[in-house]
Amino acid sequence: MYHLAILLYSFAVRLVAPFNKKAKKMLAGQRETFSILKKQLDPKASYIWFHAASLGEFEQGRPLLEKIRQEKPEYKILLTFFSPSGYEVRKSYPGADIVCYLPFDHCWNARKFLHLVNPAMTVFIKYEFWMNYLNLLNHLQIPTYIISAIFRPKQVFFRWYAYRYRKVLNNFNWFFVQDQQSLDLLKRFNYMNASISGDTRFDRVYEIAGQRKELPLVEKFLNQTENGKSPVFVAGSTWVNDEAILIPYLNQHPEIKLIIAPHEIDEQRIETLKSSLIRPAVRYSQASEITVSEADCLIIDCFGLLSSIYRYGCLAYIGGGFGKGIHNVLEAAVYGIPVLFGPNYHKFKEAKELIACRGAIVITGEEDFSSQMSDFLSYTNLLQDTGKNAKEYVAHNLGATRKIYEKIFSVCSKP
Repeated sequence: MYHLAILLYSFAVRLVAPFNKKAKKMLAGQRETFSILKKQLDPKASYIWFHAASLGEFEQGRPLLEKIRQEKPEYKILLTFFSPSGYEVRKSYPGADIVCYLPFDHCWNARKFLHLVNPAMTVFIKYEFWMNYLNLLNHLQIPTYIISAIFRPKQVFFRWYAYRYRKVLNNFNWFFVQDQQSLDLLKRFNYMNASISGDTRFDRVYEIAGQRKELPLVEKFLNQTENGKSPVFVAGSTWVNDEAILIPYLNQHPEIKLIIAPHEIDEQRIETLKSSLIRPAVRYSQASEITVSEADCLIIDCFGLLSSIYRYGCLAYIGGGFGKGIHNVLEAAVYGIPVLFGPNYHKFKEAKELIACRGAIVITGEEDFSSQMSDFLSYTNLLQDTGKNAKEYVAHNLGATRKIYEKIFSVCSKP
């Protein structure tokens, strides 16, 4: 059944590729994988293979990857992605020796891929469970780990009808999970090779905050008013549904400077967003010191800046909560500012915990957003205390990278 599902999925991707940019890029990238490996693999080197589904998972695993690169220079790093949203952004990532797509999980792809790479160790990040690759890794006795994993009772592994597919979990040498629920669930099904390590994203956002990019245009945008005292609202990874809540209020409050980074940045999307603002707005990619000083809304229409931009805000809104689910709330929380997001957050442990520690607020609609903004901007203590709670929450959860690294190289790995 699994093999049929993969065949059907790969066929569907090929079918829509002529009409879908993401699918087209995926297929083109996968076709290049084996030639990339043949050209770039060093036959004398020992590789550690990291696999991330997309950009978010890569950022999650990045602290461990970079620690291994620093502490274990005898290994080279192979990094693979499944999604174009990861590969296209990080294909030139200097922390890995080779970056490529992971081909579809067909038996023949798995055999060819692992025959070429023959990794010394494999690390999957959070959610990746490709049966054919994992079965062959186990058969070849290659140590295989999953990090920052979360397991829930409703996942297919734990359904009564999914006994065969649950066997895919037998292929991991160790599960590094985020929480007690995941650990208890694994042990209920007799997977004792697991431990709570926490979430490496905390370490990653902490690193980003310490290495944040200098952004002169953003600073010029913020400091062009008298004393640079205008409150700054940063809206990150927003979708149209989020903006329908935010923009009406912000259009009526020109005293609040807005920096907004939509999740999608194609031309039509950016122009539609810009036209919804009745205030002076400028796109980051088109801004100069003159034009940015004349605007009070800055639209970030490029990748890679948002995690550094959050530090300029006194409040942050994280998009996705009025759609499929919120994006990374920790990137803002690490800077000690209150975090707002929509109601679809329940699958995200860190969001629920931020709410519990009063570092985040859930927004249910336009009226609620207006009310919450009024409270934050009227009561300085509320703004400061909520931001402090957010920052302390991140600080309390640091250290997952160290725990995983020490476990892998002292207990789990073979001599």
